[in-house]
Amino acid sequence: MENLGIACITLILIVIPTLICADSDYRVATVISAADLDAAKASADPDRVSDQPLSHVESAEGRLGIGVVHRPVIEAGGPINAIQHHKQSEVYRVMAGSGTLVTGATMTESSALDPDGRVVQNLVGPSDIGVIVEIENRQRIGEGDVVIIPAGVAHGFSEITEAITYMVVRVDPERLVALEPEPANQ
Repeated sequence: MENLGIACITLILIVIPTLICADSDYRVATVISAADLDAAKASADPDRVSDQPLSHVESAEGRLGIGVVHRPVIEAGGPINAIQHHKQSEVYRVMAGSGTLVTGATMTESSALDPDGRVVQNLVGPSDIGVIVEIENRQRIGEGDVVIIPAGVAHGFSEITEAITYMVVRVDPERLVALEPEPANQ
């Protein structure tokens, strides 16, 4: 009888709360300090694109990644090089600089990124790169602006008038990107 009482107490105190709180493993907040964001911004090579992952965390709804992206000046009038993430949405907050963000549903000269490469495995998941020809939306963005780019939307810059750096939050519901990204070869 005593064993039955212990089993009942164990059930009440341990098993039932675990079943009720299915996402209890994901109840830890992750903080990326302003100093960490600023350090990533400062370490970017000003003359090339840089995408630095800072943290990837597991959640009940999938994985979330935080990074800092830097893009150098692009003159207007050239081809609009773009990327289209098939499974991952992104949210940007511009930290510095400005440019014209362009989106479209399709790209020409489209090719898949290497599925075993660092960019797909550690940053953006399955994606294609190409050129946006039919512009569906053009929006000037600058410091402080927030941009939401749903999965499947091709996006790039038609011009960057002042080198742009933005924090990116990547939403990975299918858990396709590694939790511990490999460091970039910089």
